[in-house]
Amino acid sequence: MRILFVGDVVGRSGRHAVTETLPGLIRDWTLDLVVVNGENAAGGFGITEAIYEELVDAGADAITLGNHSWDQREALVFIERAPRLIRPLNFTQGTPGRGAAMIETKKGQRALIVNAIGRIFMAPCDDPFIAIDRELTACPLGEAVDAIVVDFHGEATSEKQAFGYHCDGRASLVVGTHTHAPTADHRILPRGTAYMTDAGMTGDYESIIGMDREEPLGRFLRGYPAARFTAGDGPGTLSGVAVETHDATGLATKVAPVRIGPVLEPVVPRSGGKIKGRRRPENRRRHL
Repeated sequence: MRILFVGDVVGRSGRHAVTETLPGLIRDWTLDLVVVNGENAAGGFGITEAIYEELVDAGADAITLGNHSWDQREALVFIERAPRLIRPLNFTQGTPGRGAAMIETKKGQRALIVNAIGRIFMAPCDDPFIAIDRELTACPLGEAVDAIVVDFHGEATSEKQAFGYHCDGRASLVVGTHTHAPTADHRILPRGTAYMTDAGMTGDYESIIGMDREEPLGRFLRGYPAARFTAGDGPGTLSGVAVETHDATGLATKVAPVRIGPVLEPVVPRSGGKIKGRRRPENRRRHL
């Protein structure tokens, strides 16, 4: 299975990068599954129903969220009728929506998409490690489902790495979101799970984590806020990670970063219609 995960879409620039780029990637890379983090898609803060539908129409099979899930109040209501919209699994019990969803891929396979949120430097939430254990135990990879993609929305690199190793061998991909800066540590973990600490953002990189530079910079210089943050409106760059999985096990066989746009150095993992990326070392023992 060929999977593309697209990092945090920020504002109009990020949405434009998705709608302009994603359909071609689905066609050219013959992608089976596309997951997009959309928690900053509405001007940098939350998501609306119209934007949710815009991302789905562009080719997203599932849209994950994070700490800005409810910044647009309508999300509390429309999430119940948006089966592809997934908020963090470990929000307090009784929170609207779902923390995991079974998605039928473009070729009719079954993929479980899970969203969890970290606890370090983040708002209080339930234990993500216990929450993910419940999901992965109930839906074993390679038995009940063909692929499992986990979006771990967190601030701390250490917590993200720990979460990756905790899921290793039980998920196809564990990818971090939230910091809006792509990391260079994409790899396949010892038991076969593809991992990347942060997929980066999809938006205007001539900004401060997607926001117009003036107000964030001013707050550092002044020490106090003077205006609201607004999303950068320059040309958008799409950032994320691409993975190929084994048909029988659902574990990763290749992983590669994706960066397409005018600011960051482009990385296009494509070779003869296949994802060209870091393979699992052949001499690495597979623990199953």
